[in-house]
Amino acid sequence: MFSFDVQHLSSFCYARVAKLNTPHGSLDTPAFIFCATKGAVKSLDAKQLNECNTQIILSNTYHLLLRPGIDLIYKMGGIHKFMGWSKPMLTDSGGFQIFSLGYGSVSSEIKGKKNMPKNKSLLHLNENGASFRSYIDGTLHSLTPEISIQAQYKIGADIILVLDECTPYNVDKCYTENSMHMSHRWALRSLNEFQQINNKQQVLYGIVQGGVYKDLREISCAFINDNDFFGCAIGGSLGSTKKQMYDIVCLTTKQICRDYPIHLLGIGGLSDVLFGVCCGVDTFDCVHPTRLARHGGALVKPIRNNGRENINLLNNEFKMDERPIESDCGCPTCLSVSRAYIHYLIKAKEFTVYSLLTQHNVYFMNKFMSLIRSAIKHDTLHNFAEEWGLHNELVDILK
Repeated sequence: MFSFDVQHLSSFCYARVAKLNTPHGSLDTPAFIFCATKGAVKSLDAKQLNECNTQIILSNTYHLLLRPGIDLIYKMGGIHKFMGWSKPMLTDSGGFQIFSLGYGSVSSEIKGKKNMPKNKSLLHLNENGASFRSYIDGTLHSLTPEISIQAQYKIGADIILVLDECTPYNVDKCYTENSMHMSHRWALRSLNEFQQINNKQQVLYGIVQGGVYKDLREISCAFINDNDFFGCAIGGSLGSTKKQMYDIVCLTTKQICRDYPIHLLGIGGLSDVLFGVCCGVDTFDCVHPTRLARHGGALVKPIRNNGRENINLLNNEFKMDERPIESDCGCPTCLSVSRAYIHYLIKAKEFTVYSLLTQHNVYFMNKFMSLIRSAIKHDTLHNFAEEWGLHNELVDILK
């Protein structure tokens, strides 16, 4: 049912093209995984996702656990049947959301920010797992490695992840190290539970932790390599600057067994994705393309936009702009409407605009990844980076 077959290797960096086969079909990597966090990509249905050439999506165990409930999804035949999606799917363990809501800052601090919401739902965190209150109705819940694996088994995603603690940027090395070792123990419990209930319809990824500390990342990579995981995800804080993030990603991918498919959690900028590909990352997930659309943003080629990777169509400069978002895009939005019309819809607060922009951003990311795969096959990644204006020097340092 499952295999990871590398088909092309770059001659000057760690980039590769591979095929990841699952019971719900195969995907060509490098690939981008779009976030259907609550069992839906906001404003798009499965048919529209397919029309945008989407290969794989991601749902979140934490949110599905709280609503509609894991048992309901299981009784409905699993997440694929429940949401009408027939292609591969990944679920994360739920840990990120618990700790993000608990610390109040993980999702921001991974990017180096310091926003601290007042309400925190995490009640207790210890060796056994985490207890927390539902953000929906305040009910008490617990999540242990075993519960997370059981939940992901019932959800039925093809690729599932171990439970780990996602530490924020502002904790010290001592905390990060203790957390990493606890996450390793949780990973072993997750693996043990998975091996007991696995029906050969799923594979399990381990997660590399260690924060911004290179020695801890090396220890975590060795742990993943020494255990029977199908693949590996790179998690945790990646630092407060792009350079720090790039250093950690590059170090980690060099340490991970090359037989593993490698996933980078929560990164979705165009230049960041290209850098990750050059480091050997196979798949990425991030809310960025779809969240950007809900704020009036459209992805564009940086070379055409003074180095910026998106435009904000709410701005008045687009009020009379008859052009499509991208002249050579090919998405349903660019083939049918103008920037001016999208600007008007945003101003009028018409819901249609969310679907139009999300379609464009999803199609754009899928085309971006397809062009990257083609560039790897033809060994022209340098040319691709130059043509897109994506910081070719980042590729050079990997020679």
